[in-house]
Amino acid sequence: MIDPAKAFRLDGKTALVTGGTRGIGRAIAEAYAAAGASVCVLARKQDELDETEQALRAIGADVAVYAGSAGDPEAIEAAVALCRDRLGRLDVLVNNAAANPTFGPLIKIEPRAISKVLEVNVVGPLLLSQHAWRAWMHDNGGTIVNITSTGGLHAAPGLGMYNVSKAAIAHMTKQLALELGPKVRVNAIAPGLVKTDFARVLYESAEEQIASAYPTRRLGVPDDIAGAALFLASDASSWMTGEVVLVDGGSLLV
Repeated sequence: MIDPAKAFRLDGKTALVTGGTRGIGRAIAEAYAAAGASVCVLARKQDELDETEQALRAIGADVAVYAGSAGDPEAIEAAVALCRDRLGRLDVLVNNAAANPTFGPLIKIEPRAISKVLEVNVVGPLLLSQHAWRAWMHDNGGTIVNITSTGGLHAAPGLGMYNVSKAAIAHMTKQLALELGPKVRVNAIAPGLVKTDFARVLYESAEEQIASAYPTRRLGVPDDIAGAALFLASDASSWMTGEVVLVDGGSLLV
């Protein structure tokens, strides 16, 4: 019989969360810390990392932070090494960081923007998974949680390149789940429109109108995604791998 008091705990485990200083990544880092995990955060801005470190320590977590881009191979290698060496292990990897430097038709996107989106949104998560596998998970097992998007499941105007990258992450999740089992489980979350600074331009001028079409009648908040991320990292989801979990307020129903 499952014990609810223990099934969602992460005591004794260490998680690396990319983009963990704000929005969805921050909510996931805080949820993991509250569930007993040590947390390593990879993000670009040192001042935000410093504030996040203090906040996670206040929750009671052991914390390590690294300033760098989740699309930079050197930063990726260094962050994984820091997590393993400072915190002793690497049980959970959350590939959350993403970039979207362009808006417009896919057919018109400049090569530089294409490269940036793919570097952060696709290549980075794969490199992080590779390094986590070599540094810890190959011998000790673990879980990988990828943050994709409902945009990776259907076409939408203006966000074509971003959505292509998120579709790639959804497929990468299934491919890695096939390759890394049974030692490592790999799942993804596909959020709908969540109220973050990253997505503000998509909702700030018409939030009520957009939300009124959802069965839940509201947009998402970061904690909505953090709950799913905790489930996928915990023993409560121990027989799940290769899945893309929709957390979208029912938006795809309409």
